[in-house]
Amino acid sequence: MSDYLLEESPLSSGAIYRMFCGTICPRPIAWVSTHDRDGNTNLAPFSFFNVVSVAPPVLGFSPLLNGEGQPKDTIRNLEQVPECVVHISGEALVNELNATSASLPAGEDEFALAGLEKVTMPGLSVPRVAAAPVAFGCRLREIVRFGDQPMAGCLVLAEVVSIHIDDAIWNGRHVSVEALKPIGRMAGSDYARTSDLFGLERPA
Repeated sequence: MSDYLLEESPLSSGAIYRMFCGTICPRPIAWVSTHDRDGNTNLAPFSFFNVVSVAPPVLGFSPLLNGEGQPKDTIRNLEQVPECVVHISGEALVNELNATSASLPAGEDEFALAGLEKVTMPGLSVPRVAAAPVAFGCRLREIVRFGDQPMAGCLVLAEVVSIHIDDAIWNGRHVSVEALKPIGRMAGSDYARTSDLFGLERPA
């Protein structure tokens, strides 16, 4: 059994990252498209992600600074064009999603790298992934920075202004998990499926 008081015996950022990724899981994955003021498009997955609010509808995801303490293209693009599309890929697009996690030079297009078609997202200038079954078009509410050291987080709060969802997944009231086949992020190179579900009645 181990206890850590971080201010007295700090774990390294790498150790904390591995502990978080191994224990806070499975994590949903935000597959986020943005573009800069010149129209160069970026597409990247982030597994520090969840719902923040329903009314208004707000999503939150957290790109970490890189090993040199520099922000990802997603953050730089949002500061230039405060819009993004948050996709839920499902298992069918997991290889394309993984491909877009590659570290490309700024300005290179991950859509092209992964062989993905772009289509217009209503209300936004940023495109969405045509094949993605779910996409939330968002306008930036706020970026909260937690420092400038390597692996510091930048919490992006993005308000949903438009939604694309496949009719095979959404019947107007419920989402079909069987049709969506959502995936979750584990530690290292591991992902999780949601094919082994169980139900519990919430107490009154």
